[in-house]
Formats: sequence, C-alpha cells, structure tokens
Amino acid sequence: LLPRRSMNEIVCVSAPSAHGLGAVHVSVSVDRAQLERTLQFEYIDDPKVQHIEPEWSIASGHTPLTVTGSNLDVIQEPRIRVKYNGKEFVNVCKVVNATALACLAPPLTSEYRPGLDAVERPDEFGFIFNNVQSLLVYNDTKFIYYPNPTFELLSPTGVLEQKPGSPIILKGRNLCPPAPGGAKLNYTVLIGETPCAVTVSETQLLCEPPNLTGQHKVLVRVGGIIFSPGSVSIISDSLLTLPAIVSIAAGGSLLLIIVIIVLIAYKRKSRENDLTLKRLQMQMDNLESRVALECKEAFAELQTDINELTSDLDRSGIPYLDYRTYAMRVLFPGIEDHPVLRELEVQGNGQQSVEKALKLFAQLINNKVFLLPFIRTLELQRSFSMRDRGNVASLIMTGLQGKLEYATDVLKQLLSDLIEKNLENKNHPKLLLRRTESVAEKMLTNWFAFLLHKFLKECAGEPLFMLYCAIKQQMEKGPIDAITGEARYSLSEDKLIRQQIEYKTLILNCVNPDNENSPEIPVKVLNCDTITQVKEKILDAVYKNVPYSQRPRAVDMDLEWRQGRIARVVLQDEDITTKIEGDWKRLNTLVHYQVSDRSVVALVPKQTSSYNIPASASISRTSISRYDSTFRYTGSPDSLRSRAPMITPDLESGVKVWHLVKNHDHGDQKEGDRGSKMVSEIYLTRLLATKGTLQKFVDDLFETLFSTVHRGSALPLAIKYMFDFLDEQADKHGIHDTDVRHTWKSNCLPLRFWVNVIKNPQFVFDIHKGSITDACLSVVAQTFMDSCSTSEHRLGKDSPSNKLLYAKDIPSYKSWVERYYADIAKLPAISDQDMNAYLAEQSRLHSVEFNMLSALNEIYSYVSKYSEELIGALEQDEQARRQRLAYKVEQLIGAMSIES
Repeated sequence: LLPRRSMNEIVCVSAPSAHGLGAVHVSVSVDRAQLERTLQFEYIDDPKVQHIEPEWSIASGHTPLTVTGSNLDVIQEPRIRVKYNGKEFVNVCKVVNATALACLAPPLTSEYRPGLDAVERPDEFGFIFNNVQSLLVYNDTKFIYYPNPTFELLSPTGVLEQKPGSPIILKGRNLCPPAPGGAKLNYTVLIGETPCAVTVSETQLLCEPPNLTGQHKVLVRVGGIIFSPGSVSIISDSLLTLPAIVSIAAGGSLLLIIVIIVLIAYKRKSRENDLTLKRLQMQMDNLESRVALECKEAFAELQTDINELTSDLDRSGIPYLDYRTYAMRVLFPGIEDHPVLRELEVQGNGQQSVEKALKLFAQLINNKVFLLPFIRTLELQRSFSMRDRGNVASLIMTGLQGKLEYATDVLKQLLSDLIEKNLENKNHPKLLLRRTESVAEKMLTNWFAFLLHKFLKECAGEPLFMLYCAIKQQMEKGPIDAITGEARYSLSEDKLIRQQIEYKTLILNCVNPDNENSPEIPVKVLNCDTITQVKEKILDAVYKNVPYSQRPRAVDMDLEWRQGRIARVVLQDEDITTKIEGDWKRLNTLVHYQVSDRSVVALVPKQTSSYNIPASASISRTSISRYDSTFRYTGSPDSLRSRAPMITPDLESGVKVWHLVKNHDHGDQKEGDRGSKMVSEIYLTRLLATKGTLQKFVDDLFETLFSTVHRGSALPLAIKYMFDFLDEQADKHGIHDTDVRHTWKSNCLPLRFWVNVIKNPQFVFDIHKGSITDACLSVVAQTFMDSCSTSEHRLGKDSPSNKLLYAKDIPSYKSWVERYYADIAKLPAISDQDMNAYLAEQSRLHSVEFNMLSALNEIYSYVSKYSEELIGALEQDEQARRQRLAYKVEQLIGAMSIES
C-alpha cells in the first residue's frame, strides 16, 4: 500500500503477515537510500468479539452498545455496521481498553420512520476493524431492531398550557421496547434548554418540569431520534378568590393560636409535674438529712447488738437447717410430714407387689421418651391446676435426686420447649419464666435449690441471716402491736404504727432456767409489751444459742414476777384485771401490771391449772386469772394477727381485743379515738430511719448475691451453666436484644430462687419469722426484684413507699446486676463433662435424703388420674411406640390396680 509522507513522517499501512504471529524487521527505502534494518514491527492476533450488550436497538439506531472481546485496542478507527435491504449503515466505536469498545448502534434506515412497527433483524451485522475480514459479518449474535418510539403532539395547537409544578405528560407508542433483561431506552427531555426528570411507561413519558415560567419548546431525544411534540406555556395564576384567601388565612391563624395555647398548657403542666417531682425529691432529701443523726445513733446501737450477736454466732454458729429440711421447705412449703420422707407403707399383703410395680415405674420415669410426653400430657389437661404443676415438679425432682445428670437433661429439654412455645404464641419474650405456670419453671426453682444449698451455707447464708437478725432486733426496739402486727420501726408503710405510742425500755432480770443459783440474765423489754411478747424476748435472750425448734414455746411457759423471796405473781395476757371499755378489751402489758425496771422474773413450765399448787406449799404462787388455762390467750403475734379482731371464747362473746391501736377496719371506730394521728412526713421519717439503720445489711446481702467472687468461693457451676444455656437459646432463636437476655436471667435465678429465700429465711435457718419481720423482708425482696428489672420506674407522689425509700439505691443495685451478668458471661464455659461430674457428686451426697418409692407412688396418682390421655399420647409418639411404652403403662396400671 502506498504511504503518505510529509517533512517529518511517513504513514504506512501494514500488509498482512506472511509468516503468522511475531516480530518482523521493517526496511525503508527512500529513492536509493536504504535505512538500516533496526526497526521492528510485531504481528499479534486479529481482534476477536465475544459478546455484545445489549443485543438490540431501535430502527433509528444511536443507542449505546458495549462490545467485549480481545485485542480491541489495536484498531485505530473501529466501526460497527449493518446491512438491510441492500443498504449498508455504519456507526462509530470508541476504544475503552483491550477488551471493551463503546459503540453506537447503526441505524436501520437513513431517515426517521415513525411508522415502522415490526421487529426487524438485519441481513448482516458486523464490524469494520481495518482489514479484519472475519468480523465484517459477525454471526454469533441475534441482534434485532425494535420499532422507533413515536410521540403525539402536546396539543392540537402545538402549545400546552400548564400551571407551575404540574407534570408534563408526553403520550406515545413503543416507548419501552420488550427487550430481555428489562433494559430501557435512555430518554432526555428538554424544556427549553433545561432538562427535566423523566419517568417512562409503555405509552407515556412523565416529565417533572423545572421551576420555569413562560413558553418553552419541548424536545425529546432518544437514540438517533430528536423530536419536538410542541411547546409548553407555564402560567402562574392563583385560582383562589380574595375572600377564599382571607378565609384560609383566618382559619390558619385560629388553628395556630389553638396549637400555641395547647403547647403552653402542656408546657405548664409538664413544668408543674417536674416541680412536683423536684419538690418530692427535695422533701426526701430533707427528710434523709433530718433523720441522718437518728439513723447513725440507731445504727450504732444496732451494730453493738449485732456485734454481740456475731460473737454469739462465732460460738454457736448460724442455725442452718439440714439439707433435707431445707429442700422440703422449698419444694413442699407448709407440709411438714410429707410421704417422701417416710418408707412406703402398703396396707394388706401387697407391699412387695407394689414395690415391684413402682420399680417398673422408675424405669419409665428414668426414660426421657416417657417422662417428657408424661409432663406435656399433664399440662394439656384443664383440671391439672397450678398447684398440681408445682407438686409434680417437686415430686419428680425428689424422685431424681440421685440422678441429677438425667434431671438436668430433662429440665433443659422442657425449658427449650417452653421458650419455643412462648415465641410461637407471639408472647413478649420478657414474659418467659416470670411466673410458675409450667412444670419446667417449678423444676428450675427446685434444681437451683438442690445445687445452691452449699453456696447458701458457705457464703450467701451469713449476710441473709445477719439481715434477718438486724431487722428483728431493730423492730423489737420499738412497740409492736400484738394484734395487727404494726410496729414503730418498719420498712413497710402497711405495718407502720400511725400514732404516737408512749413507751420506755426496761431491763428485766430473768432467773436462769437451768440453774436458779447462777447469775440472772438481763433482758431488754418495753413496758408496752404484752406478756407473750415479753416471754418471747426472754426466750430469745436465754436460748440465743439454741435453734428455734429446740427452744421451749412461749405458749407452754408461764411468766412469774418475783417480788422478794416469797411472792410470785403469774403475769398473763388476759386475767381478771384486764381493762374492758365498751366492746373493746385490751391485752395486759408490763405497764398494766406496773412492773418496774430491774424486776426479777422467771419462765416456768405452764401448769395444767392455775389452782394446782398444793396447799402445803411454802411459797405463795398467785394467779389472778379468772379463766382456766384452756381459755387463756397466749398466742404468738402471728396467731394474734390472724385472729384480729379477736373474739374471746367466754361469756363476753363479741368483745374485740386490742393492744396498742384499735383495728381501723370497724365502722364504729371513730377517727378521734385513735389519738393524735401523725402526718405523712413522720411516717416517712420512721421508714427512712429504719431503712438507714438497716442499709449496710441490705447492701452486704445484695453485694454477695450479685458478685462472682464470694469471699474466696467460686461462682456456683449451676449459675454459669444455666445462664450459658439461656444465651444459647437466645442465639438459636435470633434474639439479640440485651434487655430480653437480661430479663431471662433475672426471671431464671434472682426472681425465681433468691427472692423466695429472702422473703422466707425460715427455709434456710431454724428460726421464727414474725409478721413485722415478714413485711420488712418483703420490702427488701421487692427492692431486689426492682434491681433486676431493665425498665425505668418514674417516681411520683403516688409511688409505693418502698420504691421511694430505695429510689436512690436501685440505680446502683442495677449496675451491680449488669456487671454480675457480664462477669458471668466472661467466665470460661463449663463443659458437659465437668457439669456431669459435679451433678454426679451432688447426687451421691444426697441420694438417700428422700424415699424414691414413696415419691414414685405420689407421682403414680397422676398416671392413674390421667391414664387414658397418657396412653393416647404415648401411642401417637413414634419413639414411644417403638419402645411399647403405652403397653408398659397399661401393665403398670394393672399391677397397681390389683393391689389397690
């Protein structure tokens, strides 16, 4: 090919390679001059096309195409071509890189033909890549042409009048070619010189016009088409009349005024509420400041007493209940002599047969395939009450005391089912484990009771016992009403004496009951105490190192007031000197008998009759009771409370008994008869004083329960194991809300086990819990529950007093709980092997605490009651059918029925 030349260059067109790929020498001859053969030229593969995207265009062409292939960057002027009806049409391409070209589709016709409605396929489609002949016709594509879009005029006149902001609608056909892959044409609509945002559908273009006024030409561009459907005239004109505008303005102004008034009222109310809250907080702060000195003095006095108590404890130890009694009080509260504590006794000659049948039943109970359907079947029965659920859970746990690994496996399965059921029923996840509504929840309580007994004895028991002793001693420093249970010192507003009671502290010298010649024992009492209250305080002092169950009972003892060596007067709650006013009779107190400070008294066993002293007795023992001892009221505060107002069983039927305050619930009780009623601030002062005095003991208990390091003791394995199980369940069900996980753990341990122990220390210790102590412990337990909650409690003047009392402390306690849960989560996980070894050790230690056959016999009563439903459930269970469990249950029922 002939070259082109200029002063500085020669432009040549390369010839086809004669020897294939590779480098060749280039020689240049100018006339007879020959350039040295130092120039090289390289032949590479011809360009190849692999794919065209998209494989369609419109008849007018000029739509963008992307061509991919190899060696595309060596083409200096790449072009794309089609041949249709004998005519060839070409369009340009631009090199992007070695593997891509950006091309414009060639048109199928030389002019705009809006009438072309059919889809056409070109006769030839290919590329002009210099002299590459193989791509002039590219057969690896199914390139097609869709009809050109067509547009209608905007209006018959060619000018469309529009309001500002109104969309311009351009109607037409073929606006969205039915191309595969959902690709669309790229439309540009200009209003004058300004583009507008376009929305395309099959038959129209929606143009959101720019903010323009006046007349402007509309131009549509798509591919190779440029079309003007007319002009648009944008006229700004208000359709509202002047009266309408005035009315709207007036209405808007009125509405604005109303809104402003509402906002002002809301702001004022909000400010009043804030002021009320601040005033309430200031009152509480002032009250706390005013009683600070009293709290310190009371605390110092109580601490002295507690130090004495602690030194006594060092000698005698805390009176813990043995494991069996503790477990029975938690599992079967209120039942002292339960069958599981005794050997199984069968009437007649069927003892061996029943034992044999129950051993068969034990095999079933120890089979998860039976036990799980058994529990689920019971829970489906409407007559299976809440009490039954708790009873079955406790019986199963006593029956499995020797197999705690198996019991734990069953418990985890039941809890997993409970969580799944809770989520399926779309209940709020936080409600899980909140109440004992299933066998699993009660089993969880019992499981913790079994496994935390050692922790209670070694660690948590001491601060709980100290709190109990502190509450009891602080309450007994002031008057306690023997009938209503109300006291001067209380944490509970419901149990606060609401009037001024005059009283003095007395020291009574009690004769040592073991040796009358040994020194007398000084006992602090109040002159307003009833005789029974005095006896109980004396018993506490004399037998302070003796567990409560081993002490004499106040009801079995008489209190003698000894005046000199001869005279002895028996003091009683009721006798012929008892004061009666109208239909009210007041219990006798020390001040009634005019007992003075340092008087000598003695507790002696109660005589069968007050007149049973022999006539020849050298000592005068006087009783001023007019009743036989059978009728004397010598009950404890608990029994007094339960009988208030008490009706004495004598001729004065209908007479009501009172001690410090008359019962307020009677219609004949006038407000004035109650004496000087105290104002609310004094109540709060007393509550605050008591709270401040007991604060250290509450803190000690909470700090022990919410700490993973317990005075050198490790966190019980059961807590870590169960918390990890709950976290696994949360992960399994996609629950990542930290509040839900926190609530599950709180409902599982603190609110299910610890609250029960705090409210009922008699489950752990051999002690007596009076009604006022019970009320104060309930306030502590409620504070403990609030500390475990994730919800915020807004305080107001109507808030319960216990929440106001501990309002400042609860945020600190909550932070303790959060830290406690976080610390547990950080501890290394407990392997199933380690946990099973621990459970096996606990089973071995306590395997003989309960009678297995007696427990099975109690559980069997539920099998007998719901036998048809149980057999039906087992027949529907595939695993149970394979093990023929329904048949075995029928065998068991048959064997037990014969003996019955």
